[in-house]
Amino acid sequence: MIKLLIVDDSALMRRQLTTIFQDAGNFEIRTARNGREAVEENRIFAPDVITLDINMPEMDGLTALSLLMAERPVPVVMVSSLTEKGALATLEALNLGAVDYIPKPGGTISLTISEIENEIISKVRAAARARLKTTRSLAARLRDDMRSKPAEKPAPAPVSRPLIRRGGVRDKGVVLIGVSTGGPRTLEEILPLLPADFAWPVLVAQHMPASFTHPFAERMNALCPLTVSEVSRPTPLEAGNIYIGKGGADMVLAQRTNKLIALVRPEHPEFLWHPSVELLGRSALEHCDPANVIAVMLTGMGYDGAQAFTDLKRQGARTIAESEETAIVFGMPAELIARNGATLTLPADRIALQLQNWIER
Repeated sequence: MIKLLIVDDSALMRRQLTTIFQDAGNFEIRTARNGREAVEENRIFAPDVITLDINMPEMDGLTALSLLMAERPVPVVMVSSLTEKGALATLEALNLGAVDYIPKPGGTISLTISEIENEIISKVRAAARARLKTTRSLAARLRDDMRSKPAEKPAPAPVSRPLIRRGGVRDKGVVLIGVSTGGPRTLEEILPLLPADFAWPVLVAQHMPASFTHPFAERMNALCPLTVSEVSRPTPLEAGNIYIGKGGADMVLAQRTNKLIALVRPEHPEFLWHPSVELLGRSALEHCDPANVIAVMLTGMGYDGAQAFTDLKRQGARTIAESEETAIVFGMPAELIARNGATLTLPADRIALQLQNWIER
């Protein structure tokens, strides 16, 4: 039995979410009307997982979340609007320790809740099993450092020696990253560690709604020595850049005049998650020499990208699966490992160094 606390100031919302989880079975449910009550119920009820609205009277969701994580850490799924303001608040919540979020379709979940009922149930069940990262994040430390320094993009460091490639990795290549639940916080522990002269472009397929990926790219751009941007149009790939796939669409690789580019395509109905990691991996198989590809599978539920990354490895690519010890949800990495598709299995804090070792030595 999963002990679930539903926190929302809307009585209608509380009733509808309660009905969804009662019908799903295997849930013991309590509700709270605001963040203050949520903190109290976290002490008394000791839930296994919480759904938490952001905008509430008396105490908002972000304030409540910070208290929850300080007093009794518990997996939290935020209930978020799809506006830019909602996206920024949700990204802050993920940095504070929330595991995932439920986007409100049409801006009000009460009117269209049937559209996302299965998503709500699956996300809350996954969150109840999630591994919490309670330590202060690398991103927070970096932001503190930046407050005492000029807020400008670091200049690329000059390379005083030729880079020596090993293991068949050539001068021109690409790094692919697939990630879902728990991804924003995990990416904040990896991408800021890549140096400004990192030799290959990095493409990230993070499952997110369309309104979230641009604020997320801006957030990461403030943390990383590399330039981070959302791919919203045909984009030639350049070293020193991280490209975030636009939400509500798929990102694929293509060749134009012997130049590798990233394209945005409408969501492919054959695939469940978007931006699709599987489609990104398949496009790399089509347009890249696998010896020039490194594919990284990070935290997330499901199996998106597992087959494409396995096929890439079989044809000469190098692949990394995030290890169970650090993955918030050990779903996507576990699928890659189960298919014998992982060259290495590493904790999140060792992935950036491994990428540099493969490319620069």
